[in-house]
Amino acid sequence: MRPLLALSQAIDQLNEKIGYICNLLVLISCLVSAGNAMIRYAFSYSSNGWLEAQWYMFAILVMFGASYTFKRNEHVRVEIMYLMLSERGQLWLDLIGTLFFLIPACLLLAYLSWPFFYQAYAVGEMSGNAGGLLRWPIKFVIPSGFVMLALQGVSEVIKRIAALQGYVTIDAKYERPTQ
Repeated sequence: MRPLLALSQAIDQLNEKIGYICNLLVLISCLVSAGNAMIRYAFSYSSNGWLEAQWYMFAILVMFGASYTFKRNEHVRVEIMYLMLSERGQLWLDLIGTLFFLIPACLLLAYLSWPFFYQAYAVGEMSGNAGGLLRWPIKFVIPSGFVMLALQGVSEVIKRIAALQGYVTIDAKYERPTQ
């Protein structure tokens, strides 16, 4: 179980770093948005490239922020029945939901979105707007974001199995296994 917990910890650390970058992107996107607005109203100038950069940052936030949010157990869940379960029942429900729904759905979506990215990459797709950006890098965010969420799902499965077997307990706030 120790090697699996080490893998889980590595995935958690990776998603923690991604979360830090996403937090910075929130600030940067706000600054870009404010700068765009000020320049547009002060100088009657607008740049499609900067507008698209805002959209790209938002897309990165959504796609990679999902795995970070899942890692921190701050995702949306319907807790009506969940809260009525014992801690062991909650572990089982998390395990089943992650194994049979989250991971397969993420891998399927990553697989289905890969051709969408690859086609854009193969033709060097650019934005149709004047001064727009390359499109294929942001299209790569879609499959990679789903892969990261699936990886975080694997980490959560490992932690739940370890908790069910008594190797660790789960810190409810940050989903960190404690020994």
